[in-house]
Amino acid sequence: MALSIRLSRQGRKNRPFYRIVVADKRMPRDGRYIERLGTYNPLLPDDQERVKLVEDRIKYWLSQGAKPSERVAIFLGKAGLAEVPTQPNRPNKSKPSEKTLLRVEDKKEKVAKAKEAAEEAAKAPAPEAPAEEAPAEDAAPAEAEAPAETPAEEAPKEEAKEEAPAAEEKPAEEAKAEDAPAEEPKEEEKKED
Repeated sequence: MALSIRLSRQGRKNRPFYRIVVADKRMPRDGRYIERLGTYNPLLPDDQERVKLVEDRIKYWLSQGAKPSERVAIFLGKAGLAEVPTQPNRPNKSKPSEKTLLRVEDKKEKVAKAKEAAEEAAKAPAPEAPAEEAPAEDAAPAEAEAPAETPAEEAPKEEAKEEAPAAEEKPAEEAKAEDAPAEEPKEEEKKED
């Protein structure tokens, strides 16, 4: 008979409580067992209270050839009753999903772009401060040129303003034109009745 020392689940839904039992491997998890060797309550905060073992009976069953499950072997290793098993490496279980990997890559790209933009902004020359006051001779021609340019700039702006309302009026006129034919058939229907 193949014996194993394993956990048998008890307790209600969302409130697990386990018995540490020695049982035949062929029996169901929560089924018939040979002997109860301790308890495990994962809801308790303190490790000493979580796991309770009957050490002399565990030593007996280990001498009879019973093999502990992975979780029970960890409990026995912490209690000093058996060797602490090496934890198997399960890289696929802890590996992030493809979606998570894509999100991480996108985030890295955004951070890199933000850094590049910050570097370019730092490299770009800052707007120059106005130069010290020039001699009066240089200032007079500059002031003369400035008023000449402003009327030329204002003329295109005025034309643009005039064109904009005309463009806005056209859709309104078209909407009225579309509404008018819709009203005429209604009047014709009234006349026929």
